[in-house]
Amino acid sequence: MLGLPPAPFARLRAVTALFLLAAFFFGATPASAATYVPIAGAGSTWSQNALDQWRANVKQYGMTVNYIGTGSSDGRNQFRNGTVDYAVSEIPYGFKDSGVVDSAPSRKYAYMPVVAGGTSFMYNLTIGGKRVTNLRLSGEVIAKIFTGQITTWNDPAIKADNPALASALPARPVVPVVRSDRSGPTAQFSTWMSKQYPSLWDDYCRRAGSSTPCGATSTYPIVPGSGFVSLAGSNGVSGYVAQAGNEGTITYVEYSYAVYTTGFPVAKVLNKAGYYVEPTASNVAVALLKARINEDPSSPDYLTQILDDVYNDTDPRAYPLSTYTYMIIPTALESNFNNQKGKTLGAFAYYFLCQGQQHVDNLGYSPLPRNLVEAGLKQVRRIPGVDVQSIDIKSCQNPTFSTDGTNTLLETAPYPSACDRVSSSPCDGTAPGVTQSITTTLEPGALAISIAGSPHVELPSPVLDSSGEFLHTSGQMTPVTVSDTRPGNIGWTASGQVGDFTGPAGSIIDGSSLTWAPAIVDRGNVQSVTAGALVVPGDGSGLKDARTLATGIGPGVADVGAGLDLDAPTSTHRPQRCPVRIRRS
Repeated sequence: MLGLPPAPFARLRAVTALFLLAAFFFGATPASAATYVPIAGAGSTWSQNALDQWRANVKQYGMTVNYIGTGSSDGRNQFRNGTVDYAVSEIPYGFKDSGVVDSAPSRKYAYMPVVAGGTSFMYNLTIGGKRVTNLRLSGEVIAKIFTGQITTWNDPAIKADNPALASALPARPVVPVVRSDRSGPTAQFSTWMSKQYPSLWDDYCRRAGSSTPCGATSTYPIVPGSGFVSLAGSNGVSGYVAQAGNEGTITYVEYSYAVYTTGFPVAKVLNKAGYYVEPTASNVAVALLKARINEDPSSPDYLTQILDDVYNDTDPRAYPLSTYTYMIIPTALESNFNNQKGKTLGAFAYYFLCQGQQHVDNLGYSPLPRNLVEAGLKQVRRIPGVDVQSIDIKSCQNPTFSTDGTNTLLETAPYPSACDRVSSSPCDGTAPGVTQSITTTLEPGALAISIAGSPHVELPSPVLDSSGEFLHTSGQMTPVTVSDTRPGNIGWTASGQVGDFTGPAGSIIDGSSLTWAPAIVDRGNVQSVTAGALVVPGDGSGLKDARTLATGIGPGVADVGAGLDLDAPTSTHRPQRCPVRIRRS
């Protein structure tokens, strides 16, 4: 059996996942004796992975928190119409979309931060049948891709960002996948393009029939015949790109849908410090230090954000398209919202603002910084019916800040490698225009199997068993020596099989009458040796089918053997013989 068996690695991955899943349930808990009525919300798909995890976690406390990811705009509409108890959105009310202002609801409300993250650029690209995982893109290249100015993957501008891949990038069409519904990610992405590359964005909007200056929009304009693909929801666009047949596609989506939902790569984006970076939890947290947050509690836009300084942050770690989402909460008893619902919503908010932030990085998000957690805890008190709690923020164990209030990630967030700098050699070690030929000779080694003794095993004369139906005998197989001198941890399997026992005058004992109990006689210096499974009487065809004697991993010498049992029918009168054939693979 050539190659390492996959089972040990599969077991290791499963244990890690369980550990991470269990980690979500640690931390302080709401009051154990409380009872809660169900609540319902709708909105952002960008933050849905985090919300779904939190909703699952609080079920153990008796809370039923319903949520449907219908898109930020629909969530705001449903809250305005009073059909949900809360909404989640990347953009606040008052957003001007294609000349139309999204008006605020008549019901009283407030914004509360939920979770931070980065809008990433997930792609599906292979070279020579191997998936590309180290794509780098500058902001201008991204803008040109999503405005139809760059249409093939071997475009000179993409080559310039990726000198290590330049000679191999295919002439395959670039297929941008955009949102068809009114969405927060589209609003965030178009805001960034309108601020950073206004001429490219306005020219595209003009070709799509939109008025200019285009500005931010939650509905992505489409130029007829451009080859763009439009789909609803974060799951819709990420799921489409992840399909094997959709090679050449690229989309904008929250980082969680790439690393957590689909396992697909995202492009490293060039920041203003001249480094290509990914939207990791630490890179997003560093960037959001430059967000301008409305800190006027009397303002209806309290806690909303302006991200211009995030786009232009010169910290080498900052991810340019970083943001956070808001929960829109009711602050008055109206539109079917009552004190009982307020009690549930308040308890849920206390949970996700504190212990819920502890492990969001495992889901592809970034935990909220201390100032937003503190402001959010104050907003919870405005929910009618909430059981007000005095949360000691030091106990939140939020990884972005320490117990003394200092921003931990600002000090501990890793800086990008020197090879991620725009003027440096690529991180994969291949400098443009310079190649080396590196060879080595691998001695093949050998796998051999031998018998350390007589190849003939004579079992004692059978005796009648207690049932009177069989003649039983047993003994030991001569040990088999397996010698593996191959380099590396290549595995092997030794197996055995018999035919029928034959005697004079054509008498036959079926080979299934022989069974065995494999054992390790001497494991020697082999890294891992495991005896095969016990084969007992009545176990199918006994040793008439090939059965595993032992398996091993790694070079060395080991001796393996087995105890043999033969149950012959009482009609057998004379000794009969059958060779046991031992094979290795």
